[in-house]
Amino acid sequence: MSAPPVSAPATRSGIALKIIGTPSAGPLLVLIAFCVIFSLTNPRFLATHNISIILQQTVIIGTLAIGQTLVILTAGIDLAVGAICVLGTILAGKLVNLGYDPVLSMAFAVLVCTIAGFAAGGLISGLRLPPFIVTLGILGILTAALRLISQGGAFPVRDAFLGWTGNTFKLGGFVLTFGVVIMLLLYVVVWYLLNETKWGRHVYATGNNPEAARLVGIPVRRHLMSVYLLAGFIYGIAAWLALGRIPNADPNALQTANLDSITAVVIGGTSLFGGRGGLVGTLIGALIVGVLRNGLTLAGIDPLWQDLVTGVLVIVAVALDQLSRRRR
Repeated sequence: MSAPPVSAPATRSGIALKIIGTPSAGPLLVLIAFCVIFSLTNPRFLATHNISIILQQTVIIGTLAIGQTLVILTAGIDLAVGAICVLGTILAGKLVNLGYDPVLSMAFAVLVCTIAGFAAGGLISGLRLPPFIVTLGILGILTAALRLISQGGAFPVRDAFLGWTGNTFKLGGFVLTFGVVIMLLLYVVVWYLLNETKWGRHVYATGNNPEAARLVGIPVRRHLMSVYLLAGFIYGIAAWLALGRIPNADPNALQTANLDSITAVVIGGTSLFGGRGGLVGTLIGALIVGVLRNGLTLAGIDPLWQDLVTGVLVIVAVALDQLSRRRR
């Protein structure tokens, strides 16, 4: 006896429930709600010029959040994300100002950032040290090293290639930078790696239960190493985007980048306990932070209150994730 056909409404409701059940559904609803609220309170919010500004302001933290997502998916955390990025800007700027080829200078800076990620991954996977301690130590080392390399002060970087990512072009009524395009391309590439390759499935398995992953034959240590290596490379690309955004190498820059990137990842629905989440939510989380700060700025709200609201969002996101884990 054949099974009764599934009705169209039932199929549509099933698809709707599946969409609502995805980790990025909640953050997307929050983003839409903020956009509606700010557009009602200030008509300038939805202007193409203002939306372009939000996208441009999201570039650095949005890119750093890609690497942070990879690390958090393995149940780790990276407190050196901002320092590694600044290291890339200082090295590239110094070399160019000394007369070296800008392309080779930027490539060397990205390589050093990748090596920094490799070092963190080696200590975490090889010696099994806690990611919090390792990245905190690297943060302290790089903070001192950056001041020594730059001799304590900021300096301008006026090179066409290093600043190219800040060049603008028009797309309809929007004014975008090449940095925005590079950031979105990175999201697409890393999303593909996480969702369509065996490597990505192993990353999720490692974050969900490393011991179980090891017992089924997944090389956990090697995957941890590859995650931090790729994250370091992405931080190096973020350094190039940062020089396009602000043509200045400053050892004191991006001091809150580690917290901002973690905020984007957590608000985007990625679990701090590993194994759950993804890059779509991270991009939405980065946009939420950008929209929130932009909307509150247009409303004349003090930046300290903006930080307060952002902190509340992080706590709420982590609390909801914990409740969800307990329910499962």
